[in-house]
Amino acid sequence: MQKRTKIKIAIFVLIVGMACMFTAVVTDHWAVLSPRVERVNETCEAAHFGLWKLCKKYIYISEENFVQGHGCGPISLPGEENCTYFRHFTPGQDAEIFDYKTQKEYNISAAAISIFSLAFMIFGSLCLMGSCTGKGKGRDYLLKPAGMFYAFAGLCCFISLEVMRQSVKRMIESEETIWIEYYYSWSFACACTGFVLLFLTGFALLLLSMPQMPRNPWETCMDAEHDQVE
Repeated sequence: MQKRTKIKIAIFVLIVGMACMFTAVVTDHWAVLSPRVERVNETCEAAHFGLWKLCKKYIYISEENFVQGHGCGPISLPGEENCTYFRHFTPGQDAEIFDYKTQKEYNISAAAISIFSLAFMIFGSLCLMGSCTGKGKGRDYLLKPAGMFYAFAGLCCFISLEVMRQSVKRMIESEETIWIEYYYSWSFACACTGFVLLFLTGFALLLLSMPQMPRNPWETCMDAEHDQVE
């Protein structure tokens, strides 16, 4: 396979990775939390959140959906939803105060790191555009910083994922929390996909931009001797 073809494939994979990462950043289904449901035919309160806001959904649990000892949900059931951005949230009960403070501390970090990831993606895209429109050595030269920027974007995405995971873990393990069940939702899956595609493809793009190694170990020496003779 030719080098140009490999680069085109890498660019396509990077576009998919950037789309996944952007989707994860702007959506709020990173994790879903559920409290315990003790009785049937009552309304319970489940929650899902992302980097920027927390959404609470009031779900009516009928006999068909009730499972003894399980949490509220599934979140796909119909119900009234109330979403609040973290900086505008006004907590009430002690459990809510703890959950809010915990989530806000971690989410500020995760959101800031995700912004760095988006910034690296923009820088990488600019270098990639310059490489596609350039000529000669300048074309391959710009692939190097592009690959590095995309790899850094994937690394920032991984750090953001880990911060979010620690946030959920701390909330669930605390004695003050009302949540007993949790799972990571499709926004989290998009972020994981974005991390893998951006980091690995960015690194691959960096390797593709490197000078090709000689197939024969004696080629370099022979070329050097030929230059000296001339």
